[in-house]
Amino acid sequence: MTTALHTSALTSLPLLARGKVRDNYAVGDDRILMVASDRISAFDVIMGEPIPGKGVLLTQMALFWFDRLGPKGLNLCPIHLTGEAPESVVAPDEVAQVTGRSMLVKRLTPIPVEAVVRGYLAGSGWKEYQESRSVCGVRLPEGLKNASKLPEPIYTPAAKAAMGEHDENITFERTVEMIGADLAGRIRSISLAIYKAAADFAATKGILIADTKFEFGLDRDGTLVLMDEVLTPDSSRYWPAESYVEGANPPSYDKQFLRDWLEAVRINGKPWDKTPPAPRLPREVVEKTAAKYTEALQRLTA
Repeated sequence: MTTALHTSALTSLPLLARGKVRDNYAVGDDRILMVASDRISAFDVIMGEPIPGKGVLLTQMALFWFDRLGPKGLNLCPIHLTGEAPESVVAPDEVAQVTGRSMLVKRLTPIPVEAVVRGYLAGSGWKEYQESRSVCGVRLPEGLKNASKLPEPIYTPAAKAAMGEHDENITFERTVEMIGADLAGRIRSISLAIYKAAADFAATKGILIADTKFEFGLDRDGTLVLMDEVLTPDSSRYWPAESYVEGANPPSYDKQFLRDWLEAVRINGKPWDKTPPAPRLPREVVEKTAAKYTEALQRLTA
């Protein structure tokens, strides 16, 4: 098992913030060094045990998709990568902490909306559908089941929550109130275009992208830019096509294995209440989760 990086410790750059997975450092006033740690979160709680190699896998997958979808590929949207090597902005003794797991990106003004696109009915979308036959205000046909493929992908945004809080599913109309009709509309159309292109490609590799979320920001010129991570198992629900059966949750390449274990674990005879501290992860859960992430990247890039 490779050595894990739970928390980076760069001293050559000012720390801006530590997220659930990424540690962000300021590089001047116009760039950010994003270091993907091996931390993993579930139900918005960071686990105490890291997943060795996860940060490298996430970064390599994000770079794969940025290359495919950005200006060098399909050119669906400007992206936040600067094209500079992350190793070039840290001290020599810190290079090992950033190699393979970092992106040097443009500093943007984040838009407080998570752009969620669903091609299949799963997770919170399935729960909401059972109650209202809709998801985030989008009406859906009767008779759909858990994991049903939707007639067309739908845009179901969420409002970003503070660290440790749950994102809130909202309607498109609410995003218009938050950021204006023009920006809300552009984010919706770009998100749907990116999802469709990615889902079509992933299908050729035997992977179904059930749903995913994108984040966007504005640069100093007001240009809309795709940022953060993109189409990784942390931000997407990946299903192996050969195991897909409508009506049940397929085995997945994302964090669902960890979530299922957490749902089943008992602490003093009671279910975990999904608040910190998280239950200690057994070695087999750590290794199985790492294997899921590895297989997803290998299948996509084969």
